[in-house]
Amino acid sequence: MPLKEQQQAPNFELASTSGDTFKLTEQSGEPIILFFYPKNFTKVCTAEVCEFRDAFSEFRDLNVKVVGISQDTISSHQKFKKENKLPFELLSDPKGKVAKLYKATIPVIGMNRRITYLMDKEQRIKAVYENMFTADQHVKQMINKM
Repeated sequence: MPLKEQQQAPNFELASTSGDTFKLTEQSGEPIILFFYPKNFTKVCTAEVCEFRDAFSEFRDLNVKVVGISQDTISSHQKFKKENKLPFELLSDPKGKVAKLYKATIPVIGMNRRITYLMDKEQRIKAVYENMFTADQHVKQMINKM
């Protein structure tokens, strides 16, 4: 089960494709979408990140930051970001520690679930959407909750 709406989002720090360390505590004051996905360069994951890419201007116009998280390495993320022309950062969670904090890990196998969180500017969870097998509903669900 994912984290619940109105719950305070757990703080974390992860390496980012920007070359900096992404710190959730430094993101306060602006809404943010964190989406967890299983693996770069797979069919459904690529479709999902491209859905976020295609809706990016709408999120930007609403001052909502978009960030993707998987267990892939930064070098894999950089290639994936370049190949798909992603305008947002991807974070590397190689051991799945942040995914576990956000209850975005499949038990036993430890792979990321496909879960998207919308947080308000105080970093409280405003909306959650989980669907492992479809990519297109994550963006729609977040837009409907804004």
